[in-house]
Amino acid sequence: MPADLAVIGLGPYGLPLAQAAVAAGVATIGYKTGPEPGSLSPAELRRMLSGGFRPTTNPAELGRVRTAVICAPTPRDADGGLDLGQVEASARTLAERLRPHTTVILESPVHPGTTEEFLRPLLEEGSGLRAGRDFHLAYSPSRVDPGNRDFTPANTPKVIGGLTPACTESAAAFYGRLTDKVVRARGPREAETVQLLETNFRHVNIALVNEMAVLCHDLGVDLWDVIRCAETKPFGFQTFRPGPGVGGHSVPQDLTGRAGRTLRMVELAQQVNNQMPRYVIQRAAKLLNEHGMSARGARVLLLGVTYKPDLADQQSTPAQEIAIRLMELGASISYHDPYIPSWNILDRPVPRADSLYEAAAEADLTILLQQHRTYDLQGLSVKAQLLLDTRGATPTGAAHRL
Repeated sequence: MPADLAVIGLGPYGLPLAQAAVAAGVATIGYKTGPEPGSLSPAELRRMLSGGFRPTTNPAELGRVRTAVICAPTPRDADGGLDLGQVEASARTLAERLRPHTTVILESPVHPGTTEEFLRPLLEEGSGLRAGRDFHLAYSPSRVDPGNRDFTPANTPKVIGGLTPACTESAAAFYGRLTDKVVRARGPREAETVQLLETNFRHVNIALVNEMAVLCHDLGVDLWDVIRCAETKPFGFQTFRPGPGVGGHSVPQDLTGRAGRTLRMVELAQQVNNQMPRYVIQRAAKLLNEHGMSARGARVLLLGVTYKPDLADQQSTPAQEIAIRLMELGASISYHDPYIPSWNILDRPVPRADSLYEAAAEADLTILLQQHRTYDLQGLSVKAQLLLDTRGATPTGAAHRL
C-alpha cells in the first residue's frame, strides 16, 4: 500500500509526528536517519503498525509519497552551535528521489534562514527541481511535550511558513489532517523564529526561577510558597518551577555568529541553568556537613534520573552531571528510577536500588531529582535519613528543598 507521508528521522520530533499521522488515518512510512533517542513501547508500536505505519530503511520509498517531513535531530556541535549533519544527510537522500509536486517540510530545530539558505539548495541541486515551482517547501516548528496528556498533536496549533503562498497552503493542507488549527506564518524565516522564541522562552523563564531558588534559600524565604501565591495572578504571569537543571531535546539558541550578535539574555540563561547541578552538589555537601558527615564516603541515593517525570527519556538529564560530581567528591552513589532498569556513568554501572524505602533508610543522603508519580513522597520523607528535594514536590517541612 503506497504511503502518503514519509517521516524522515524517528527521534523525539519524528516519532510523535508519525504517531499523530497514523492516528489521523494517514498512511505513513518512517525512515531512520541515525542513532536517535526516540522509542516506542511495544503497545504503541503495535497500534502504529496496525494503523498502517511502516518503518523502512529503503530510501527509494521516499520518492513515492506526497509529503516528506524532515525531523532529524540537531544536537549541539563542538562549538555550541547546531549540528545540521543529519538534516543534510536526510536532504541529500530525499533529493535523489524527489518527485515534482511533493511537499517537503522541515521540523528540526534550526536557526532562522536554514530552510531557504541550507535546505533549499541541497534539495534543488540533488533533484534538479525548483522549490516553489516544481515542489513545495515549508518549515513548521515541532511542538512536542512528551508525556503531556492535556495537549496532543490534535489540539496543539501548528505553525506553517512556506517558501511561497502555494507552499504554505500545501503544507497547511497536510497539517490540517492532523490538528484542529493551522497558523500561517509570513514565511519560513518567521516560522523558524517561532521555534527559536518558544524554546528560548522556556529556558529564560526556568533560569529566572532557578536564580530565585538560590536567592530565596539565602534569604530564608520559601520560594515554593511564593510560586503558589504568584500563580493565582490571572494575568501577566506564567508558572515555571526551579529544578536541578534543564533537560530535554530542544536546546537554547543565542544565535552566536548569526545576524552579527547574540541574544544576551539567552546566553545568561544558559549560564544560570548550567550552574544548577553544581548548586545541587553544594547544597548536598553542606547538608552532609551540617549532620557531621563528609561527601567523601557518603552513601547518596539519587531518585529519578530522567529529564521529565513518568518518562524513560534521559536526554540531557542533569542527573548525569550530578552523579559525576558526587563521584568526584568520593561519594558512593546508587539510584532508583522505575523507568530506567540500568544506568552507566563514565562507563561504570551505577547500582540500582531494588527496594526504595530500604535504600533511602540506608543512604546518608537521598536526593530527589525527578518526581515520578509512583513515588510516595510522604512515606519517603519518613524513611530517608536526609532528603534533599530539588523539585519542591515533598510536603512542606518534610524535606530540605532546593
